[in-house]
Amino acid sequence: MASSSSQNPLLPVMDHLPSALIATIMTKLDIRSIQSLASTCKTFRSCAAHILSFVPTFHLFDIAPSMDLLRPLLPSNPYLRSLKVDCTRLDDSSLDFLIRPSLQELCLYNCADCSGKLLSLLGRQCKDLRFLYLSSVAEKRGRSIDVLDLEELLSGCTHLETLVLMFDVSIFLRHNFARVWALATRRLISLEIGYISSVMVTELLSPSLGLHQSSYHVQPSILPNLQKLCLSVDYITDTMVSTISKCLVCLTHLDLRDSPIIEPRMAFDLTNSGLQQINVHGKLKHLSLVRSQEIAPTYFKRVNDLGILLMADKCSAMESICLGGFCQVTDTGYKTILHSCSKVYKLRVFHGTHLTDLVFHDISATSLSLTHVSLRWCNLLTNLAIARLATNGDLSFLDLRDCRNLGDEALRAIGTLPKLKTLLIDGCDISDVGLSYLGRGSKNSLVSLSVRGCKRLTDRCICSLFNGSSNKEIRELDLSNLPNISDDAVLLLVKTRIPIFELRMRRCPLIGDISVIALASMQIDDTVWHGSHLRLLDLYNCGGITQLAFQWFKKPYFPRLRWLGVTGSVNRDLVDALARSRPFLHVACRGEELGTDQWDDMDDVYVQDEEVDFLEQWLLGAENESDDEMEDDVDLAELLE
Repeated sequence: MASSSSQNPLLPVMDHLPSALIATIMTKLDIRSIQSLASTCKTFRSCAAHILSFVPTFHLFDIAPSMDLLRPLLPSNPYLRSLKVDCTRLDDSSLDFLIRPSLQELCLYNCADCSGKLLSLLGRQCKDLRFLYLSSVAEKRGRSIDVLDLEELLSGCTHLETLVLMFDVSIFLRHNFARVWALATRRLISLEIGYISSVMVTELLSPSLGLHQSSYHVQPSILPNLQKLCLSVDYITDTMVSTISKCLVCLTHLDLRDSPIIEPRMAFDLTNSGLQQINVHGKLKHLSLVRSQEIAPTYFKRVNDLGILLMADKCSAMESICLGGFCQVTDTGYKTILHSCSKVYKLRVFHGTHLTDLVFHDISATSLSLTHVSLRWCNLLTNLAIARLATNGDLSFLDLRDCRNLGDEALRAIGTLPKLKTLLIDGCDISDVGLSYLGRGSKNSLVSLSVRGCKRLTDRCICSLFNGSSNKEIRELDLSNLPNISDDAVLLLVKTRIPIFELRMRRCPLIGDISVIALASMQIDDTVWHGSHLRLLDLYNCGGITQLAFQWFKKPYFPRLRWLGVTGSVNRDLVDALARSRPFLHVACRGEELGTDQWDDMDDVYVQDEEVDFLEQWLLGAENESDDEMEDDVDLAELLE
């Protein structure tokens, strides 16, 4: 195959451009763009190798690289300020290489094979760190983490402003855990913890006096400047809410979520009294209180309209409110929020079992300018409520999942929203005709649509949705759990030539091999094909998928695909072989939901015209280079052997 330089007559001209000019341009790009350019010609490749030694940011989280792949991409670089990496294939032996004193922002995802050494090393070496995100630390069996590691992190990173610990911290002894937080820098303004017990939260913010301390001893303030707190706890309780409200005097953003396995007793629950303690300092702008039914059907049964009234009286300046699992709150409570909190632009209600159309009856008479609305599992709502809600012309996000009584007339109202970008209507009673209403007045603004579980939809819904020039901007589409959707629907979708990035069709019994072949051959225009835009494809438990479909996941098909959902029982050997042949493809075969919010917007900024993913090609050895070019390039193929 001819080299890239011989295919493009303009590339030899690049050899005469000043290297300083090329370097200046490359410093404005991210890692994927730099390596894409490096794959096009020798000049860019040489410049890219030099650029990597002084780029200020390195973000590579849509693939999980090994150490062998990271080494040539991350040379010694005293100017590196921001590093974001998926650590799925890394462990403690990688830490000395990753952790660098120059870092101010660090995001390490999926650190299951890293022990507490990660925290202690950060405290010792990254003295200038401002932002830290760590997930799944020491979750792999055999890895451990000690409170002393956390102590070294908090005492060493004295400039830290944002700390996100997305793992279970309840493994620490309660007394020791509360003690080390006294060492946290006063500069910390945002804290998020993946899981912590409510008792640990209370003790953290109001540590008890030691046995030998005088009763007149003044305790130092813990986290005195914290503005944002996001916690997932075992129980949301009055004691915890009251402690947070009183001790964190600068708090503007509070996000609390629990998921009890049983109905909590009074002492371990939230009541009207606890709600009354929220926002005692009057600075809160964003509030989220959610009791999830993920484990068991539990609710906030000790909160009613009176509690909401008492809370709303102190929350007139609130801008975002999320309430989930308040089964005793009626229209009276919800209307109080809408009429008392005039600055709210984000409203989310989950499991509003008593929420009816009356809440939105006179919403046009308020001064609200809602942009984000979620009303999930609110089964008493009808089309009339959505028609009233649609008078908010600034709506850009609308989540109506599992509102069973909503139908085509609701879509008619939604279709008039000019700025709507995301619409989630899973489980609603809509038809093919109803989908045709979308796009008529929305000026093609819709980017993400989910109609999962809308049982009345058929293959004709694709024609209704993409009729003429309607909805050409859709990039994320969820057609899962639709029993009447078949390969014919996918063929219709392919004919539209719309560059879909994420396509979910799990549990569709009539979807089969033909759909995969059609998507693999999908042509966006005369030069871009092979399903080149798909980054996520979920085909889990689709009835017609056989061994034939797996042949179409080989290169060069689906070059940008990063997430693939299939049924492992189809052929486990084929699934394993696919995972080996495409190490940067996340193949899920146990039914887990796919996707990540970590993807960058690379495809919108730098359009690649080739039929392969250049970053993956570069990492795997740049197979299409000429012999002369390969002598000058870093040969990474050996690193994968």
